[in-house]
Amino acid sequence: MTTVADILNFMEALAPRELKMDWDNVGLNCGRRNAPVRKILVALDPFEHVCREAVQWGADLLVTHHPLIFRPLPMVTDDAAITRGLMELVRHDISHICAHTNLDCAPGGVNDALAAALGLENVEPLGAYGGMMRCGYVPEQTLERFLGFVKEKLHCDGLRYCDGGKPVRKVAVGGGSCSDGLYDTILAGCDTFVTSDVKYNGFWDAKEQGLSLIDAGHFHTENPVVSVLASKIAAQFPEVEVKISETHTDCMKYY
Repeated sequence: MTTVADILNFMEALAPRELKMDWDNVGLNCGRRNAPVRKILVALDPFEHVCREAVQWGADLLVTHHPLIFRPLPMVTDDAAITRGLMELVRHDISHICAHTNLDCAPGGVNDALAAALGLENVEPLGAYGGMMRCGYVPEQTLERFLGFVKEKLHCDGLRYCDGGKPVRKVAVGGGSCSDGLYDTILAGCDTFVTSDVKYNGFWDAKEQGLSLIDAGHFHTENPVVSVLASKIAAQFPEVEVKISETHTDCMKYY
């Protein structure tokens, strides 16, 4: 019988703990290592509605990118969504494992999945912290055409961007909050950077440096890794039923 510990060991082989940032909380966030696992739900976030979906589907384990417990919890009550989700998992003996910044950096992780989704070729690590981001090449094209491609491939409702004034050829990607890596992309000679959570000044900094900056949203730049993760788990543990969350989508909308 496959156990939580088996899945945890596999996850930490894919995304070793030593790759995580010091402030991060990865691995087993709740549950029992020796608990049997027959059904695994995979999602980007362990939000309350995802935890409820895990309960309703009869999952034994929830695997996500983002942690369930990110900061110390002052109390565990039904007053907050995050602790209600935790209580649901504990009540139904469902364990939770996450791979966060270690999966951002790991080969085949978040940023390789994003690069693949956008069709980048000759992909290489980029960035000061463990080469978290990636850069690669696309056929030379206008920014307008590339914007349409990004929106289609990442299933975005909209994009925020600034035009650096150059054709798109060498592209950097950083899933989630990687806008701090803007100058790494410039130093690497990239003309375009796809990331999310960009602040106002970030767009001006990029434009003044001749870099086209595309904010495709936190959810949409990280979500490609979910199907990759589900496929890898399913291939390693064929006796376990693995399902991608059907309820988890981006809550951010465009009017």
